[in-house]
Amino acid sequence: YIPPLIWGKSGHIQTALYGKMGRVRSPHPYGLRKYLTMPDGATATFDLFEPQSEHCIGEDVTMVICPGIANHSEKQYIRTFVDYAQKNGYRCAVLNHLGALPNIELTSPRMFTYGCTWEFSAMVNYIKKTYPQTQLVVVGFSLGGNIVCKYLGESQANQERVLCCVSVCQGYSALRAQETFMQWDQCRRFYNFLMADNMKKIILSHRQVLFGDNMKKPQSLSDADLSKLYTATSLMQIDDNVMRKFHGYSSLKEYYEEESCLHYLHRIYVPLLLVNAADDPLVHESLLSIPRALSEKRENVMHVLPLHGGHLGFFEGSVLFPEPLTWMDKLVVQYANAICQWEKTKSHCSDTEQAVSGQE
Repeated sequence: YIPPLIWGKSGHIQTALYGKMGRVRSPHPYGLRKYLTMPDGATATFDLFEPQSEHCIGEDVTMVICPGIANHSEKQYIRTFVDYAQKNGYRCAVLNHLGALPNIELTSPRMFTYGCTWEFSAMVNYIKKTYPQTQLVVVGFSLGGNIVCKYLGESQANQERVLCCVSVCQGYSALRAQETFMQWDQCRRFYNFLMADNMKKIILSHRQVLFGDNMKKPQSLSDADLSKLYTATSLMQIDDNVMRKFHGYSSLKEYYEEESCLHYLHRIYVPLLLVNAADDPLVHESLLSIPRALSEKRENVMHVLPLHGGHLGFFEGSVLFPEPLTWMDKLVVQYANAICQWEKTKSHCSDTEQAVSGQE
């Protein structure tokens, strides 16, 4: 990975550009929005984008994508990645985190959380039923990386028809990250404040459904929690006062312990690519020992750690102006292509062996 010469080696600038600008000259891929009713009455939504060319192995392959915290299919970095994947022959299904889309009302007193896999699972099941011949490439960005890895590790059945999984810029353990995210080192406390402020705005936009007179709302969610929400200055305070209560956790520690993918990674048997940047200001270097240790133990796991890229940045460009496509966009598609070709070669060799055996 070669970042732009003047500013590309600053993780803060990379992260800020991703956060504020998103991507340069972002395309606008056309997709169909799908609605799924969950057992608790929540309405999950995802956008479906059909491929724009034939896949390199000539088969039907779908990328099931989980965006970062409070993100959805309309974010610029998602649009850019989807457009590139479509042009490489992939169908794309992008989850819209519950409550994240400003024009979609909540239909139950629950929002997306750090590790809830219900909506992602519903989207994947829809794809498997609707396209019985398709194979899946699972992709998660930041918080989405935690969700997809946890989903795959929750059940062996969840890995059926999955070719590989790619996780980009996740932290692997919220419990371990909790302390580091309150430190001022690398301005993490400031990023924490900004992300918390954004979460507050999203939660308050659904205030009536979440805190109103609703018999279905969690018994532990009260007006006192709403008051604490107004004064919260960190994601941890929001998680403790609101988010953990959607799933009935008694403490923040229990919530982070149970919802992190850390305890599920060793149960993933499909090829797994874990991507981080050494200068990611949100993910402390101590957390990177998790993917490093896993990749040393497991043959199916690869950990990629470029020196630069920030958090979901990875912009490329010669001197000053970044290119529309990032190194991250190209890496995910190239890895998926390589796995697809490898699987097809394995399948072809197996068919040849069976044919020779039959002739004998």
